[in-house]
Amino acid sequence: MPITASDAQTIARDILAWRHSRTRRQPLTALARDDLDGAYAVQDALLPLLTADGGGEIVGYKIALTSAAMQRMVNVGHPLGGAVLAGVVHHSPAEVSLATFVNLGLECEVAVRLGVDLPADGAPYSRASVAARVDAVAPAYELVEDGGIDYDRIDAVTLIADNCWNGGVVLGEWVRGDADRWLDPAFAAAPTTLAMNGERVSEGKVGDAMGHPLEAVAWVANLLAGRGRTMRAGMLVMTGSSVRTAFPRAGDRARFDVAGLGGVDLSVVG
Repeated sequence: MPITASDAQTIARDILAWRHSRTRRQPLTALARDDLDGAYAVQDALLPLLTADGGGEIVGYKIALTSAAMQRMVNVGHPLGGAVLAGVVHHSPAEVSLATFVNLGLECEVAVRLGVDLPADGAPYSRASVAARVDAVAPAYELVEDGGIDYDRIDAVTLIADNCWNGGVVLGEWVRGDADRWLDPAFAAAPTTLAMNGERVSEGKVGDAMGHPLEAVAWVANLLAGRGRTMRAGMLVMTGSSVRTAFPRAGDRARFDVAGLGGVDLSVVG
């Protein structure tokens, strides 16, 4: 049975209370493990609460679980989506404090900014159909707040309901281009590198997340379209990590580079 709007509000308020408590995250028990629609209903109820709590308006979206291994871990066969709020958007070089997180993870991504709306009635979208609507891309970090959860116990509904654990983003400089540039195989093949405190710790390529960043843009646009929503021009999409998630400590300095796009810098304090 679908959850009621009242149920979604109650669960959302409980999630917000957990965020304020800064205690270790536990799996959500108020929804069935396979109730993804219910989880998105909770996310919808949570986002206005986060906005009112100082998070700001929705300025974009993120995709989670872009790898088959992570999808198997939570027993789904596809990614998950969440929103990015204005109040947690930072620009490189940035400094973040561990004191504002229970457990901070860094995911190294390509952010995509739309130049044209992706309306619900234009779905389904594909890599090719969104390419001409992209205004710019940038190297970026997603700041993931996993709450110190036991990864052997995570599930899709817990992720979705709590906005796929987005704790913010750090954006590098936007690089403009056209569809030909973004669809060129060289873009997806561009090397990516994460260095911590000047030492290279992980590397990959742009296409390691879903094969191409625009696949993530199309997937998120289709997810929203299925719920009757338009992704607006000027919004950003965080398209998934191309290297292993890093869990920094106080004093760490992170530098993520994408060949042809530049880099993004982050300092972590206690």
